[in-house]
Amino acid sequence: MIRAMGTFGGGLGASGEVCGAVVGALAVLGLKYGRGKKEEKEDPRMWTEAREFMRRFREEISHGSIYCRDIAGVDWTDPEATKKFYHSGKLMDCIRMSGKTSRLLGEFLQK
Repeated sequence: MIRAMGTFGGGLGASGEVCGAVVGALAVLGLKYGRGKKEEKEDPRMWTEAREFMRRFREEISHGSIYCRDIAGVDWTDPEATKKFYHSGKLMDCIRMSGKTSRLLGEFLQK
């Protein structure tokens, strides 16, 4: 299971796009509120919860952005910048931010 999520890193395939922790959290909310069968309807709370999750992520965790390149401050397409990231304190910042994102998701799942 963990292997399948590796491509979420670096902003989805090391592109610097949307933070993989955000994508993973939204996927989990989709599993909770989405339809299980084609003939079922999605729970309308899915959209409310997803928007609220995104708002809180921006306000409480990332301070405004959902993009990895902004949050981590690295150009993932630049090998030297990537190497520097992994050898700096920024990696631990990212790990802590992922933990905060997981805790936030936990709040949503307990509702």
